[in-house]
Amino acid sequence: ISFFLKDVGKVELHCEKNNTAHNTNDISVNRLIVRRGQSFLVTFDFHGPFRSTTDLLELTVETGPQPSEALGTRSVFGLPEGRWKRSSWKVKVHQGSGLPAGSITLDITSPADAPVGEYSLSVKTNATASVGSSLGKLLLLFNPWCQEDSVHLPEEEERQEYVMREQGLVYKGSEKYIGSMAWDFGQFEDDIVDICLKLLDVNPKCLSDPAKDFSARCNPIYVSRVVSAMINANDDRGVLMGRWDGQYDGGMSPTHWNGSVEVLRRWLKYGGNPVKYGQCWVFAAVMCTVLRCLGIPCRVVTNFQSAHDTDKNLTIDNFFSDYGVRPKKSPDSVWNYHVWVEAWMTRPDLSAGSLYDGWQAVDPTPQEKSTGVYCCGPAPVKAILQGHVDLKYDVPFVFAEVNADLVTWMVFADGSKKKISTDSVSVGQNISTKAVGSDKRVDITANYKHAEGTEKERAVYNQAVKRVNIPEDNSNGIHDGKPGVSMKIVELTKPISGKDIDLKLVLNNNDSVTRKLVINVNVQAMRYNGIPSSQIQTELKEQKLLPNQGRVKMFQSLSISRPTMFK
Repeated sequence: ISFFLKDVGKVELHCEKNNTAHNTNDISVNRLIVRRGQSFLVTFDFHGPFRSTTDLLELTVETGPQPSEALGTRSVFGLPEGRWKRSSWKVKVHQGSGLPAGSITLDITSPADAPVGEYSLSVKTNATASVGSSLGKLLLLFNPWCQEDSVHLPEEEERQEYVMREQGLVYKGSEKYIGSMAWDFGQFEDDIVDICLKLLDVNPKCLSDPAKDFSARCNPIYVSRVVSAMINANDDRGVLMGRWDGQYDGGMSPTHWNGSVEVLRRWLKYGGNPVKYGQCWVFAAVMCTVLRCLGIPCRVVTNFQSAHDTDKNLTIDNFFSDYGVRPKKSPDSVWNYHVWVEAWMTRPDLSAGSLYDGWQAVDPTPQEKSTGVYCCGPAPVKAILQGHVDLKYDVPFVFAEVNADLVTWMVFADGSKKKISTDSVSVGQNISTKAVGSDKRVDITANYKHAEGTEKERAVYNQAVKRVNIPEDNSNGIHDGKPGVSMKIVELTKPISGKDIDLKLVLNNNDSVTRKLVINVNVQAMRYNGIPSSQIQTELKEQKLLPNQGRVKMFQSLSISRPTMFK
């Protein structure tokens, strides 16, 4: 793009060349889109010779309402260089620029911690002029290629995967039957970058204090937290409305979507009203699109057997009546799978060193409020691994998602209850994401927790319990010796939608005495988020087990008409 100014002459913004150098040419080559902490070129053709050591060239960049140098949303800089030593933005004459001919090419560099967003750029060549001549707009994005940027990602292969790649995979299903679906992130499609900036502009924090919000956009911690809140529409003008009851009147089933672009464009088209409907994988994939577009490295992560801990006690409490049915919906639940994103950034707010830098779990699905808003994270994955649940943001919730203990209670007719068992192993299985550079699945469970059944895993869990000030269960879910009677349900046929499934119940008497049992077999269908859907089968049977005897009980065939989980 080039144009003429009265006092300067021709100005060339080198959009195609600059955008290519800044890895933004996939977004556009017709407007200036650059990354912070990296220089870009602007060429001025003057009416006469320009002397860079004596002649004045003053540039001003501004973003947001009430731009301020104190807030980092305004900077005045130029030539001669010594005149603006304190300016945050810098400029120097590009090597090889042809000054004698009246043409000068400048290297302009923003600070590596500048707020991201749209800037106006203006120029003055007359010290007495009250305002400069506009050079137009530029977009400034986060820069994973810049070592000084807090989102710097060292490996080029990973930058290509987590910033530049527009297609990917989202994992769904269950821990034993993991499936994947293709997803078109489309972060470089026409108008997506403008929609992402619009999303920031209508967030409640910006509406209440725009000057402060625009200034805070220098920080990926802040930006990712805002985006997490704005992807869901629970308490703001967010993108997606969630629904889990199977009723999708007035909108689309969450399974309709296979890309983010249609969702974001619909949100903009209908004036910021939420798109209907989404569930966890849609929320996460759309958020991945927004963060990659803004320049924050991001990947979609699926946790199988994912706990939803409502009371922050790091346990999931399941209540059953003495005849095997859940008498009421428990506020806690375990989902077949749950999907969130990880965003790459430093965490100087938590440690002077780099202890918690790297991948941060961020979850846009509206589950629980965080500081009064439906958002979650960024929670350092390294903190989750170490059980440091007293850190920002929402580390206890994510820790419980991957490592909560399952406690089963029997509820009697008089309302009393008895703890039946504690399962410290099942939650958090096969945590998965797409591999770098291929469509293979990578298991990243070890990033979140130590191997189940190890002393280290239990030590971390107990430390986490202490950090959230919960009285410790001295049993730790571990019982000495075998239980008197053990039970296990085994699949005889692979679950396929629309087909029958055969199961067997294996009973073992581990005692040296005969056991007389009353067995309540109760089969309930459950949605993937752990909410009971319908009753399928109930059977009552008496059984005698001799000492150290095993017995197999066959279930009748069960028909599966839609994806469910069985309990």
